[in-house]
Amino acid sequence: MKNTKDMLDDYDFSKGKRGKYAKQYAAGTNLIALEPDVAKIYKDAEIINETLRAVAKIAFRKKKHAA
Repeated sequence: MKNTKDMLDDYDFSKGKRGKYAKQYAAGTNLIALEPDVAKIYKDAEIINETLRAVAKIAFRKKKHAA
């Protein structure tokens, strides 16, 4: 069944769970899908957040010194 003109007939939602991320979405959480190779390295949200914070500090420091 097509819901919009952009939906393709071959989409299969038979194993989908309705509202799976609704509570997180309502709380303002940003959900990001990791590629499989990245997901093997970063097993949980804590290590991903630590890594992103470290990268952000480095990126911000470089911009600050360049100005």
